[in-house]
Amino acid sequence: MDAIRTDGLTKHYTVGFWRPRPYVALDALSLTVGQGEVFGFLGPNGAGKTTTLKLLMQLIFPTAGRAEILGRPVGDVAIRRRVAYLPENPYFYDYLTAEELLEYFAGLFGFDAHERRQRAARLLDEVGIGAERRLQLRKFSKGMLQRVGIAQALVNDPDVVFLDEPMSGLDPLGRRDIRQLILRLRDRGCTVFFSSHVLSDAEALCSRVAILARGRLVASGLLSDLLAFQVRGWELVVHNVTAAAVEAATRRGDVVQAIQLGADRYSLELPLTTAPESLLAALARDGAQLVSLNPIRDTLEDYFVRQVAAAPERQVRTAS
Repeated sequence: MDAIRTDGLTKHYTVGFWRPRPYVALDALSLTVGQGEVFGFLGPNGAGKTTTLKLLMQLIFPTAGRAEILGRPVGDVAIRRRVAYLPENPYFYDYLTAEELLEYFAGLFGFDAHERRQRAARLLDEVGIGAERRLQLRKFSKGMLQRVGIAQALVNDPDVVFLDEPMSGLDPLGRRDIRQLILRLRDRGCTVFFSSHVLSDAEALCSRVAILARGRLVASGLLSDLLAFQVRGWELVVHNVTAAAVEAATRRGDVVQAIQLGADRYSLELPLTTAPESLLAALARDGAQLVSLNPIRDTLEDYFVRQVAAAPERQVRTAS
């Protein structure tokens, strides 16, 4: 059984005043997410990621298509106890403390007073909220509010977690903490579906991703497959090499580009036609020492930009 499934999920909004017409926010989205995986839902701002999450949460309703969570229609009330959701810009009552907020949400799920306090304390520890948990939320920064939002999303020990831009507003330490939390959720068998336009988060966390552009799914699959592009060159970093040796290698065509990193340290970009070991042996005869050798590949960001650029323009359909 899939954790999440959508089949032709479509959402139109009516735009225009004098001549109303449908604007295609999401166009026939079909995808599946397996149980226990971290799935990255990627796309630029305005691609339709938040629209998809709101459809799955039934905050809005589809124009066409259907969706299921844990094998049940998204409208099934019983499934709600097993699902968590964090919107992109969570808003909480400013005059509650972080502890009071989490205890309130735990009470909505029927936990007694002792269990509410325990859950609030444990989750705030997990997201890195310390003594400030006793401060009113109006005194929190955006990053701290984001941490509290993630904690409230996990208060019911969900089987499926939907996170809309969960790293928004977090500093580097906060991003690391939330990444580790997401991996812990995965290890306990929880499915994490998160949207983002920050591609490094997907590279660090996801086994599979889908890329959305202008309301349409333009690519999906295993992250290893999407990143498995052919090596297009080599980066060779060498130490104790002379400028004359680098210039000679460039004239021979063994080096495409040479960047001087220090007095006698260079980063050399080699084409595929140059065998790195042969060039390194030639440079070593002049006393050069190897620092690093890395293949040059397309990153997920390169792939992302190409797919977004190739996507057709979003349609605004004129009503007949």
